[in-house]
Amino acid sequence: MVLRGSSAVILIPVRNEEANIADLHQEIRARHPNLEICWIDDGSTDDSLREIRRTGDRYLSLPCNLGVGGAMQTGFRYALEQGFDYALRLDGDGQHPPAECARLIERMAAGDVDVVIGSRFLAGGYEGAWHRSLGIRILSWFLSRICRRKITDPTSGFQMANRAAMTLFAAQYPTDYPEPEALALLSRQGYRFAEVATAFRARRRGRSSLQGRAALYFAFQVFLALFVDRLRDVNPRLARHRLEGRI
Repeated sequence: MVLRGSSAVILIPVRNEEANIADLHQEIRARHPNLEICWIDDGSTDDSLREIRRTGDRYLSLPCNLGVGGAMQTGFRYALEQGFDYALRLDGDGQHPPAECARLIERMAAGDVDVVIGSRFLAGGYEGAWHRSLGIRILSWFLSRICRRKITDPTSGFQMANRAAMTLFAAQYPTDYPEPEALALLSRQGYRFAEVATAFRARRRGRSSLQGRAALYFAFQVFLALFVDRLRDVNPRLARHRLEGRI
């Protein structure tokens, strides 16, 4: 159990992370032996699925690559169908230390938010490539104004969602730029979220898809997507106040 009288599942989207799966599984089990883990294999072309099966955890295998957004929407639907109260997301590259989950859980226990985001920048000290850092700062500035609150880490995939947010995400989750667009979606639909300072670590193995100037181009694409997002109407069926009496 994560919070008294509740249940939680750790959702881990995976795309070609065969070298990281065994170590991440062992680390989660050492820190959170009672939590269920569900891996979402997003059409990997390496041996990720074989490594996932070796863990003995539950898993979902997508027939093709849907991207992080599609993989996570699948995971949220699974969590709802299985009756979980909370879902923790850790990325499959090992950058989110399982020990830091306690910070998200503690913040969620306050009961005043629907989503908690682990921020590598909230406490300062995190250093990344200048292209990536600049792109994140631009997104932080723009998204903070859209959501009318300070956001320091708009691309963080280290998150915890309650059942209300899981219901929203299972029905409508961004697919192009899921992390920043999900924050805009939460704000537009009346959901509450907060950041907590968490440690991140460098990818242990493999290579990020956002290298060099590609990170700046990514930020520009997200900026346009968020601008268009401002033109979308609120979905009254999924508004936070409509779900309060049903969850």
